[in-house]
Amino acid sequence: MGDGVQDLYLRDRPVRTLARLFRGQRGRLVVAALAFTLKHSPIWVLPLLTANVIDVVVDHRPLTQLWINAAVMAVLILQNLPLHQVYTRMLSRAVRTVETGLRMSLAQRLQELSIGFHRRVSAGVLQAKIVRDVENVVESTRQAFDSGMAAVTTLAGAIVITAVRVPQFLPVYLVAVPAGALLVVAMRRRMSARNAAFRAEVEHMSARVSEMTHLIPITRAHGLERDELDRMDATLVGVRNAGIRLDVTNGWFGSLSWILMQLLSVATLVGAAWIAWTGRFGMSAGDVTMLSAYFVALTGAVTALMSLTPIIAKGLESVRSIGEVLTDPDVERNQGKALVAEVRGEVELQDVRFAYDDAPDEAAVDGLSLHVRPGETIALVGPSGSGKSTVLNLVIGFLTPTSGRLLLDGRPMTELDLRSYRRHLAVVPQESLLFEGSVRDNVTYGSPELGDRAVTDALRDANALEFVEAMGGLDAVIGERGARLSGGQRQRLAIARALVRDPRILVLDEATSALDTASERLVQEALARLMRGRTTFVVAHRLSTIRGADRIVVMRDGRVVETGGHDELVAAGGAYAALHQLGAAPAAG
Repeated sequence: MGDGVQDLYLRDRPVRTLARLFRGQRGRLVVAALAFTLKHSPIWVLPLLTANVIDVVVDHRPLTQLWINAAVMAVLILQNLPLHQVYTRMLSRAVRTVETGLRMSLAQRLQELSIGFHRRVSAGVLQAKIVRDVENVVESTRQAFDSGMAAVTTLAGAIVITAVRVPQFLPVYLVAVPAGALLVVAMRRRMSARNAAFRAEVEHMSARVSEMTHLIPITRAHGLERDELDRMDATLVGVRNAGIRLDVTNGWFGSLSWILMQLLSVATLVGAAWIAWTGRFGMSAGDVTMLSAYFVALTGAVTALMSLTPIIAKGLESVRSIGEVLTDPDVERNQGKALVAEVRGEVELQDVRFAYDDAPDEAAVDGLSLHVRPGETIALVGPSGSGKSTVLNLVIGFLTPTSGRLLLDGRPMTELDLRSYRRHLAVVPQESLLFEGSVRDNVTYGSPELGDRAVTDALRDANALEFVEAMGGLDAVIGERGARLSGGQRQRLAIARALVRDPRILVLDEATSALDTASERLVQEALARLMRGRTTFVVAHRLSTIRGADRIVVMRDGRVVETGGHDELVAAGGAYAALHQLGAAPAAG
C-alpha cells in the first residue's frame, strides 16, 4: 500500500473496505482456506468412521473394514501437521502483509496531512490508530477466519454426511441445533452488564494508576503516601468486587449453558437410539453415535458463528477509525508544483491574513506586509497571542494564508513544491527534537551522505564537539529524545544538525528560552555562526537574543505595530521600548 491508498476506503462501508484491503492477498487466502478445510476434516469425518467401526463390531463385519477405517483415521489425523503449517503460513503472510501495509500507509498519510490536522488531532489518538486499530483489524480478521472456517466446514461436512447417510434426521438438526445455539447466545448476552461494570472499574483503576504515578513527587514531598495508598486501595477493592461478580455470573451461565447443551445432546442420543431400536429409517448403532457427535459439533459451530459478531464489529469499527486518517482531505498538496532547486532567501508577505479553522472570525495574522531581503535577520516580538508563531509557520509553509500572498524569491509559495523548498530551510525550536541513536545519526538526519569531517566541523561550530568527544565521539548514543544530554547540549546538537544542512532560510523559535545563562552563552555563539549570511526569522522572549537583528518586528493581535532596529525602537519610546524597559519580550505567538 502506498500512493492512493485512500482510494481503497469507502465511507460507511467497512466490509467492502476490508475486502479491498485484502484484495492483493486473495491467492494466499484461498490456499489457506483449502488447507484449513482439509486439515480440519477429522472433526466431521471421524464421527462417520467411528460409526463404521461400531457397526463392524455390532454387525460382526469382516475385520478388514476395521483396519481400513483405522488407517483412514490415522491418515486424517497425521495430515493435520503439514496442512496446518501451510494454513498458518498463508494466513499469517496475508494478514501480516496487510498489517504492515496499513501501518506504512498511515505513517505516509501522517507525513502528508497538514499541520492544521496535527493541531486538531492529538498524537495519542494517532498513535492508537497506528498501533491498536491496525492490530484490531488484523486480529479480528484472523479470529474470524479461524473460527468462521472451523464453523463453516464443520456445518457443511456434518450436514452433507448426514444428508447422504441418514437424510431423515436433517429436520431434527434444522430445528434443534439453531434453537440450542440461540439459547446459549441469549444467556451470554445477559452477562454484558457485568462485563461493562468490570470494564468501567478497570478503566477507573487505570486512570488512578496514571494519576498516582504522576503525583508521586508531590505525594512524597508532602508525606501523603498513606493517603494515596488508601485511595488506591479503595479503587482496587472496587475492581476486585466487580471481578468477583463477573466471575460468579460467568460461572452460573457457563454451568447452565453446559447443562442445556448436555440435555439437548442426551435428547438427540436417546431419540436416535429409539429410532434405531424401532428399526425405522434403517439407522444402525453407529449412526446413533455419529448423529449425537454431530449434534454437539453443529451446535458449537452455530454458537461460534454467532459469537463472531462482536469480534467482527470491533474490527470493522477499527477499519472506520483508520479510514478517518487515510481519507481526511486536509493534506499538503505538492504534486505537479514547481520544484525549488535553489533559494536566495528573499521572503515577502503581502497583506497576509490567516485564521485557524476553529476560529475563522479571529485572525491570528491580519494584514501583515513584510519584505525580507536575502541574508537579513528579522526578529519577531510581542505578547502571547500576537501571531509570532503563526508567521513562522507561514514562512515554513505549514500554513497557507487565508488571504494575501507569500512569495519566495519572487514566486508565490502556493505554486511551489514545499518539500523541495524545505530542503533549503532549517528550524531550531525551543525544545530540540532528537531521537534515540548516535550523535552522528542525529546530526546527519536527512543528510546521511555526509562524512565525519562535515559532522565534526558542524559540531565544532555549534560548540558541541567538546561534550560529544567526552561522551565517546560520533558513535555515542544520546538516549531516548536525548535523555543523556542537558538542555543546552540538546540545543547545540540541533544547531549542528541545522549547520550541516547549510540552509538559506533559518527559523529560530525560542531557541534559547529554556536555558541557563552559561548554556545560553554557548548556544548564542553557535547561533551567531549559524545565522551568518542566511535569511533568519527569530522569535525570542529574551531581548539579548534579538538585539543584533537587522530589523525587529513588534506584533500585537496579529498586526505589526512597530518595525526598526533595536536602538531606533528604544529611542522611539513605543511598545518595544516598554518591553526593553522590562528586560524581556514575552514569547508564545
